[in-house]
Formats: sequence, structure tokens, C-alpha cells
Amino acid sequence: MTRTKVGRFTGEEAKEEFLRAYEQAMELWPRPRWETDVETSFGTVHVHRYGTGDGDPVVLLHGAGANAATWYPQVAALGERHPVIAVDTIDDPGRSVQHTVVADNAQWVNEVLAGLDLRRVHLVGLSYGGWLALNQAIHGPERLASVILLDPGGVSRVPAKFFLNMIAGALAMLAPRRFRPRLGRLLANAALLSPPELMKPIMMGYRTFGPTRPPARPFTDDELRAVSVPAFALLAGRSALLDVSAARRRIQNLIPGAQVDILPKAGHGLPLEVPDLVNQHILRFIDAQAPDAQIPANEQHLVDL
Repeated sequence: MTRTKVGRFTGEEAKEEFLRAYEQAMELWPRPRWETDVETSFGTVHVHRYGTGDGDPVVLLHGAGANAATWYPQVAALGERHPVIAVDTIDDPGRSVQHTVVADNAQWVNEVLAGLDLRRVHLVGLSYGGWLALNQAIHGPERLASVILLDPGGVSRVPAKFFLNMIAGALAMLAPRRFRPRLGRLLANAALLSPPELMKPIMMGYRTFGPTRPPARPFTDDELRAVSVPAFALLAGRSALLDVSAARRRIQNLIPGAQVDILPKAGHGLPLEVPDLVNQHILRFIDAQAPDAQIPANEQHLVDL
């Protein structure tokens, strides 16, 4: 789902303050990195790139309200053998600038891939970014080598506990800094475990960017059956977004050949909470897509942290 109106900041001062915080957050990325803008039918999409390996590119789609900086624990590991491209979602607070309400999410993602001349990519998405990635696999798979879904939206309705967890996390951010890691582990909330410079633009965006996006809709059974590219879902055992057992069953039963792994002790923000494990799982799956490799269909792994 997208915002029903064009996403924008409440004013120029709020936007400039956000962008200063955004640039500080991007300093968490390894160097060198490159950035560019891609013009689409719905606005200008800003992307960051790291790595010059000759493997198929890995394209990263962040969660709702976040931005490309949140992938900083992934880019070095993924970029050893693959170009890594992180996208600022067009209707989230970041450096992308929207001018038209998005009527077709698969179209703007495909226009970004085409604008970058990317013809075969591994598309990785977290949460709402997972919804976008899954939507692409259903409605615009032509440029996809695979789709990798990290605790994704779209496989079930967004439960009330997800919004309660967000509220609890926001309140916990007001606690003294020394208590936040303990609260983060208690709530399985990676935001409380993350560097303050990463969280500053995200919190500012929640306050000064709108309108509010409606919750992502669940995909139908027929839509999930239509996925034709290799698919891998990495689910968080302590997810605030998913009933993990139900999500696993739905993905395995409906998406042809899908593989599902579960990290039992991880929360919804697993790329920030357990980055090394996430990187290992992503690379293992990507490596398995090589012509001389095989990946077991409908296989589930429980990984003890």
C-alpha cells in the first residue's frame, strides 16, 4: 500500500533538519559509496550503491518510515561479491521526492531498476520493504533473479500488537540511554539497540512527514501462488508483525518452491538486531541460485541464536 496523498515534510525547515540528520546516519555506511537519483513516473528516487563485485546486484528495500541508512550492517558483507543498491522508498521520509501518488508499486520499482540498467537482481525487503519485494515478485518479476523477504508484510494482516510494540518502543526511547538496550531486548525492538544517529532521522520523519500510510494489505492466495522467481523468507521468532508459524505455513504452502528460515530469538528488526546471521542467510540463498547449485524446495530451518 502507499500513501493516499503525496508524501512530504510539514515544511522546508523540517525537511532541512531531517536531511542533516539523514546525512549523519549515512556516515554509518562503509566507504566508498555512490549515490544517484532515478526519475520515475511518480517522482525522483534516490539510491545508494556500494561494492563493485561481479555477482548479480543486491537491491535493498527498507521498512516503513526508515531509509537506506538502516542497511549499514549489511552492505559490507553483501558488497564483497555483489554490487549493493539501497533505495529510499519513494513515499517514505528520505532523499526521494514524490510528485504523484503511487498507483502501481511494481511500476515505480521496475522503473528504478530499468533506470539503473539492472536486468537481474536479488531483491531484498524488510517489513514494508518485504511487502514491496513480494509485490514485485507477483506483479513485476521480469528483472528479478530472486526475492528475499525479511519478516515481510503481506503474508497476514497487521496485528494490533505491532502498533502496540511501536508505541512501547517510542516510549522506551524516552528512557535514559543506559536502560534502552535492556528494554530493547525485553521488547525485541531493534530501534532501542541501534546507534542514536541512525534513529534520529527516523524519529524526525515520524513527526514531520505525512500523511500516514495505511497498513499493507495481505496478498491473496492466488497472488502468492503466482510468484515465479526463487523466494526465501527469513522470519523473526519474536516478530511483532507476524504469527510466525502461520506465516511460515502460508509462504511454504502457497509460494512455489519457497524456502523459510526462522531465527527464534530475533525480533522484527532482525537486520539490525542479528546482522551477521541475516547476512549469512542472505548470501547462502543467493549463492544457491548459481547455475551449478541447488536449493531444497519448501525447506525450513530453525537457527538457534
